Amino acid sequence: MRFTTAIALYAAAASAGSLEDIKHVVLFMQENRAFDHYFGTMAGVRGFADPNVQVNPDGRSTFQQLVTPAMSNATNQLTPWPLNYLGGNWSQATQCMGAGSNSWQAMHEAYSGGLNNEWAVGNTPWSVGYFKREDIPTHFDVAEGWTVGDMYQEAVLAATDPNRIVWMSGTVNNPGTTNNPDGSNGGMILDNTASPGCEKPHFNCFPFTWKTVPEYWQAANVSWQVYQDADNFEDNMLAYFQQYQAAASDTNDPLTKYGNSYPGLDKFYADAKAGTLPMISYIIGPAELSEHPPYLPSDGAWLINQVVDAVTQGAAYNETALFISYDEGGGFGDHVTPFHAPSGTAGEWIDDPYGLVGETPVGPGFRIPLFIVSPWTRGGHVFTEHADHGSQILFVEEWLQALGYDNVQSKELPPWRREHMSNLVNAFDFDHPDYSLPNMFHAPAPLRDFSQPEPTDGQLGALGGNYIGAATCQATYPDSQPPVPYGTNNANANMAAQTEQGFKQVRGALTEGRYLTFELNGWGLANVGNFLAFLPASRKHDDIKQRWILHQQGDGDSKVFTISSARSGRYIGPLLSLVQQGKAEHFTIQDLGKGNGYSITRGNGKCLKLGPAGQLLQSLGWNGPGFKVFSVTYHS
Repeated sequence: MRFTTAIALYAAAASAGSLEDIKHVVLFMQENRAFDHYFGTMAGVRGFADPNVQVNPDGRSTFQQLVTPAMSNATNQLTPWPLNYLGGNWSQATQCMGAGSNSWQAMHEAYSGGLNNEWAVGNTPWSVGYFKREDIPTHFDVAEGWTVGDMYQEAVLAATDPNRIVWMSGTVNNPGTTNNPDGSNGGMILDNTASPGCEKPHFNCFPFTWKTVPEYWQAANVSWQVYQDADNFEDNMLAYFQQYQAAASDTNDPLTKYGNSYPGLDKFYADAKAGTLPMISYIIGPAELSEHPPYLPSDGAWLINQVVDAVTQGAAYNETALFISYDEGGGFGDHVTPFHAPSGTAGEWIDDPYGLVGETPVGPGFRIPLFIVSPWTRGGHVFTEHADHGSQILFVEEWLQALGYDNVQSKELPPWRREHMSNLVNAFDFDHPDYSLPNMFHAPAPLRDFSQPEPTDGQLGALGGNYIGAATCQATYPDSQPPVPYGTNNANANMAAQTEQGFKQVRGALTEGRYLTFELNGWGLANVGNFLAFLPASRKHDDIKQRWILHQQGDGDSKVFTISSARSGRYIGPLLSLVQQGKAEHFTIQDLGKGNGYSITRGNGKCLKLGPAGQLLQSLGWNGPGFKVFSVTYHS
């Protein structure tokens, strides 16, 4: 199992009182934004400077999306492009812009059997449009104030409901999973249909009948609450389950009281301020603040501000972990082909029920943003492990078991996900909490129509008035989609040059897609005259001689890599000289956990070490702190 070592490390940490320092977990999910769409230009993440970008058999990378003559005669490819490249009022107009479809069919067309090259053709050319820092400053500040996950994926290659169903129950009940081994136990859910009955036998059947994750918590006497207003965009999937519907008339039934009632977001803010949140909180926001096109990212940023401020300024911030995620990409594209199970894996591959693509993975799907806000994730880190919505379930399980709770493991979470997707624990450094707060851009309050009477159920809070940001934007800018920049400048764009420059310290098991530095006691592993050595590390980690690229060997879980130099393109060889790729040494790079860095072990079992005078040494076994690893983005 991939996380055996990490789990063992953290079991020891938990027994010493580290993982148990968390007393409250808050799970907050927004809507319909992809990682590249928001953070492709961010420094220190797997974005537009990806040195491992997939190159397809036609010679094009996944940055170079196919274009047909029917779309444009000026070019045959389209690279990601800044939505506000024309300036002027476009920065306001694109706030309410939609891109394409998030349906199972559209997502699989873009996925294109793993080629990931038909976002423009199979969806729309706006699907590869992206925002920059100035367009979404709050999102950048939260991501860089704490920890951002750059390999966090939607759970299903599909729309909102299936992904949120996994978030709250662990499965879409597809054939081959533990609770539906032969496909006859209920029906799998792959779209947003919520009409009683089944679309066809055992497919898109409503209501749902399997066990949800909060039912495990309730049985274990773990306190929990869904915080939502009456306007919840129908995003609380618990209400779609038969057992919650049966309990709806009984306000004292825990499934109603905690899972299908409307205490309101103001109640969450008050509870967070007072330090009286339950152990686990879900936050379901209103439609207008969800960031689902045409709803504005800036209005969603205001909601993020409210939630983050309530948690970080609350009485129990030093005991709280807040996870902010997005349900799916919303028709916006991402250049990283999804990490998923091998073909034929039970519970992971199905015969496409829509008849479009044949045998296909259910998921995980494309990358989406994840922020982890807590004292143990403070400081602008990037978390690099493969994860999806089930990872939030796995984190809660690990945490509750560390606190001594039994029988909290969801049997519905498919075995492959449980074994191969991160439990997110390695994003935390419990030995070094940082209770300081970063500077954070505060978005302006959303527009409201105060001519409307305030609702009596409190769904819009004390201010009253319906949110009208999207309606105002659409009325002001009826054409919110800017012209697509077809042409040679875009077609041949150097995507790495579109990024910001800088670095982030890495947490978690390493994966491909970044330029990295490996540093120990102020020295950085360097390419010196085509030999491996140590040189003094720079404050900005910007010395190209110390910049390395990992090339994973084996499957996506492997911790074995070959390592090439960004300076020369050559690989570290058996004699620790720089050689051609075919002669490269294989290195095992292990996250030591608890903020202790990384060990680098050669194929002969010897670990790379730093001598007292900065010399490169090797020894069997590892002791002491490991290498600090920084993900760096520089144009030189």
